[in-house]
Amino acid sequence: MANLLQHLLQRYPALTFAPYRRYWLASFASVGAAQLITLGQGWLVFELTGSALQLGVLGAAASLPNIMMTLFGGVIADRFDKRQILRLTSGIIAVLLLILTLLDFSDLVQVWHVITIAALFSLITGLDWPARAAIYPLLVERYAFMSAVALNSFIWQATRMAIPALGGVLMYIADTWLIFALASLGFLIMFVVISGLHVQVPEATHHSPLQQLRQGLSFIVHNDIFKWLLGLTFISMFLSQSYVQILPVFVGNMGLAEQAYGYLLSAGGIGSILGTLMVGGISGHKPIGHYMFAGTALSVVALMGFVWAASAGLFAAALFAVFLASVCSSVYMIISMTILQARVPDELRGRVMGIYTIGYSLIPLGGLFLGSVAEQIGAERAVLYASSVYLLIALAVWAGKSSLRVLTPGQASTSQ
Repeated sequence: MANLLQHLLQRYPALTFAPYRRYWLASFASVGAAQLITLGQGWLVFELTGSALQLGVLGAAASLPNIMMTLFGGVIADRFDKRQILRLTSGIIAVLLLILTLLDFSDLVQVWHVITIAALFSLITGLDWPARAAIYPLLVERYAFMSAVALNSFIWQATRMAIPALGGVLMYIADTWLIFALASLGFLIMFVVISGLHVQVPEATHHSPLQQLRQGLSFIVHNDIFKWLLGLTFISMFLSQSYVQILPVFVGNMGLAEQAYGYLLSAGGIGSILGTLMVGGISGHKPIGHYMFAGTALSVVALMGFVWAASAGLFAAALFAVFLASVCSSVYMIISMTILQARVPDELRGRVMGIYTIGYSLIPLGGLFLGSVAEQIGAERAVLYASSVYLLIALAVWAGKSSLRVLTPGQASTSQ
């Protein structure tokens, strides 16, 4: 056991720093809570309405406020104490989820309650996510920074693997109110831990918030690597990854219950972890652009396989297809995120990586688009058409931007 611990600390030196270690462990609670929220709200809306369109409306509520707030959330993260920002956001979210728990438990909950709280959660995470993306350098020494980034990614992938399956079982046993209660507790834990951390407050800046926002946007627009990778990531989230938002429709069409929904989400989490491990084995001096584009193309092919399997009622095949799609999409996401994290200047990290987090909000927003299309032509065709459009765009970028194909993780940033 001692040798295993020593090996872990050598491989991930960020864990040797007590403030980061406490923050990392608390993040398991809050990130796991975020996974529970997605699971619980989606299933509750589907129970109340049985509508793909209403799931899409939920997706819009869970994304649009975040997108609007994140632009300034990055500026705020670069100007103020990240610890205080995270204390505020964690505390407010815990209270919102407690309200939803009580409404659900008392059978008073209505669709507009769920959508309103989803919108408020989305708005607050527009402050929360950029602060999380910018806080690592304040908790570890520079030499341990990359291990901190890797460990943070592991939290999202591990909770995505475990939480949905567990949540599906809990919903089957005790209904969705328990999901929201546990999620509230997760953010309360984050609030308590963050309150005990000591983080350096950045020096005051003489630039206005709008000037700082323009600086971040200008850096992205004038840097080919950031411009194209962020653009592809956003399109992928909106057209391809957003199928998860209407998964309850596929589950319902197959005549299955909550556990199947949780298993599908967990299969995606397991695939994401495997994809992350695969990327970790790639040499840091080896061109990885081909791996990145192959991953995103194969993820679309696997997603098409999921649609076929779900249409045929083959749950095991659908489960495997979701797993495979997540393996491949994770290869693209981890490689692209590593490239961006290695190249963004420290003074712009909150703004630029805050804008990067907007991509995750485009998943539920894409769910609104898919949900509305699914109401007209069916969920299967909606997912097939949207993912096919993304595949064509990705192939066009791969063919036209040779600079992206020869990227290596350690390559120096170039503005073009």
